[in-house]
Amino acid sequence: MTTADSTPAAAATPAATSAAAVAQAGPPSGAADDDWWRTAVIYQIYPRSFADGDGDGTGDLPGITGRLDHLADLGVDALWLSPYYPSPQRDGGYDVADYRAVDPRYGTLADFDELLARAHDVGIRVIVDLVPNHCSSEHLAFRAALAAAPGSDERALFHFRDGRGPDGSLPPNDWTSMFEGPAWTRVTEADGRPGQWYLHLFDASQPDWNWDNPAVREDFERTLRFWLDRDVDGFRVDVCDALVKAPGLPDWPRPTHGVIEPVDGVMPPMWDQEGIHEIFRSWRRLLDTYDGRRILCAEAWLPPERAARIIRADEMHQAFNFRFLETPWQAAPLRNVIAESLAANDGVGAPTTWVLSNHDVMRHASRFGYEGQVELEHGVGADDPQPDRPLGLRRARAATALMLALPGSAYLYQGEELGLPEATALPDAARQDPVWERSGHRIRGRDGCRVPLPWTETDPAFGFGTRSGSDTWLPQPPDYGSYAVAVQRGRPGSTLELYRTLLDLRRRYRLGEGTLKWLSSPDVVLRLANGSVEVVANLGAQPVPLPPGARVLAASEPVTAHVPPDATVWFTTGEPDRAEAAVTAVA
Repeated sequence: MTTADSTPAAAATPAATSAAAVAQAGPPSGAADDDWWRTAVIYQIYPRSFADGDGDGTGDLPGITGRLDHLADLGVDALWLSPYYPSPQRDGGYDVADYRAVDPRYGTLADFDELLARAHDVGIRVIVDLVPNHCSSEHLAFRAALAAAPGSDERALFHFRDGRGPDGSLPPNDWTSMFEGPAWTRVTEADGRPGQWYLHLFDASQPDWNWDNPAVREDFERTLRFWLDRDVDGFRVDVCDALVKAPGLPDWPRPTHGVIEPVDGVMPPMWDQEGIHEIFRSWRRLLDTYDGRRILCAEAWLPPERAARIIRADEMHQAFNFRFLETPWQAAPLRNVIAESLAANDGVGAPTTWVLSNHDVMRHASRFGYEGQVELEHGVGADDPQPDRPLGLRRARAATALMLALPGSAYLYQGEELGLPEATALPDAARQDPVWERSGHRIRGRDGCRVPLPWTETDPAFGFGTRSGSDTWLPQPPDYGSYAVAVQRGRPGSTLELYRTLLDLRRRYRLGEGTLKWLSSPDVVLRLANGSVEVVANLGAQPVPLPPGARVLAASEPVTAHVPPDATVWFTTGEPDRAEAAVTAVA
C-alpha cells in the first residue's frame, strides 16, 4: 500500500453518470478469509439508537437483528456493536457494570446469540466493544473497593491515592477529566471521614482500572474468552492507549484533548505508555488460539506514527485513523494525512483504517457544513451557529467517496449512509452526555450524533419503534423522516444509493487491497489511482475537467465533462477491464 507520484495517462471522452448508475454485480474482494479485516468495511451500531424492537423508546438487540438485511443490502463486511452491557448509562453505556452480560433494556444473552447467528448467516461478522480503561462505579468490584479499607486488595484494583496537603484535601495530582473538571474524586470512608481519592479520566462514575494489577489483567482475559466462546469476530477496544499510567502519576499541567502527541518528546503520563504493548500482545496471543481470524481494533487518539506502534504484527490488527477524521475539507492537509498514514502503517505491515464519523464526534454531514476546524465533541445547540446543511452533505458525500477509494479498511457510523445530519436543536433538558453538566453547561456534548435513526417517513418515531419521535430516549428532529431508509432506497442520486454503489465498486475493484498512487493535479484537487480506478476529488470553488476518455463509475454529484466543486468522481481510462465489463454487461 505504498504511495507514489506520477503523471496521468491520456484518455478518450468523458461519460455522464449519476451516483447510483452501477448495478450490483461482480466478484468478491478475493482477500484470504483470515485477512478479511485488512480490507473490511465495518458498520458501527450504537444499540440505543439503531432500532427499537420492543417499543420502549430505546434501541435493542432484537431491533438490530430485525434490521440486518439493511446492512447486507448496503454491502458491509462486519458490524461493530457499541456497549450493550449492564450499565447505569451515565456515559451512554461506556460505564460498564458487568462485562459478561446484556443490559435488560437491550435484551438477553439469548437475544445476543440470535443476533450473532443471524449476522453470520447473512455474511456479516460481529465485533463487540471492550471498555478496559474504566468501569461503572456500580460495578461490584468498585463497590467492594469503596467498602474496603485503604491499602486493601479491593482498592488495589483501581487507582486509590491519599490526597495532597496537610489534611489530604487536594487531589493526588493535577490531572483533568476528559469530560471537564478534575480527574479525581474523594470518597467518604466507612467511619464517615473524608478519605482517599480515586482516578477517573472520564466521569466520576467511571473509575479507572489499575492495569498494573495482575488480577485486572486476568479478569479481562476471562471477559475476552466469554465473548470469543460465543463466536464474536473481535473487539473494538475503547481508550486502549490509557490503560497504563506513568509510574508515580506525575503532574501534567497541559491539555490532553484531541489527537495526543508528545510534548518535548514526552507523552502525557496517562496516554500511550510503553506498558500497553505487552497487554495488547497477550490479547493477540489469546485471540490467535481461536479458529478464524478474530481481531482487535484500537481506539487511540494518536498521530499516525504513534498509532502504528499499536498495530505491529503481534499486537492489534487495526487502529482508527483519527488524524484523518479531524482533518478539515482542504486538499493539502488531506493529502498529507493520507500519505503519512499509509507510510506509517506500511512500516509495520498493517492496513490503514479510515473513519469519518462515530458516536463521539459531530456527524461529518454537519461538520463539513462549517468552514475550517470545528470542535468535534462539543456539540451544537439551537442558539449556536448552524452548519450549512446542503454544503455539509455535499462535502460529506465527496469525503466518503474519497475515503472508500483508499486502500485499507474503513468504518462507517450508523446513519451516515443516509446523509444524516447532526441533531443541532436538541432541547438542553434532554441532553444526557455527562460533559454537559460537568462543563457547567458550556459544552453540549455528543448527544446530537446519537439520535435514533429514521427508517420510514411517516410511521411513529420514523420507524425506529412504535413510540412517537418525541418519546424516544433522545428526541428525533421533525425533519428526520426525509432522510429515512425507505425514502432513499432505490432513489437515484440518494446518499443511500451512493453508499451502496461505492461499496459495490470498492469490492469489485478490490480497492481495499490496492496501492495508492498520487497523480498530478491542481492544488485544490486530490487526484489518485488505486489499481485501474482513478479518483478526482475537487475541493476547490471551480469545476475541474475530467481527463479525456474517462469512463465514470460513480460520482458524489452528477458530472459530465467536469467535476463540480466539492465532489468526488471514480472513473477508469484505457481498455475496460473484467470488473468494468461486468458492470457494463449488467447495466
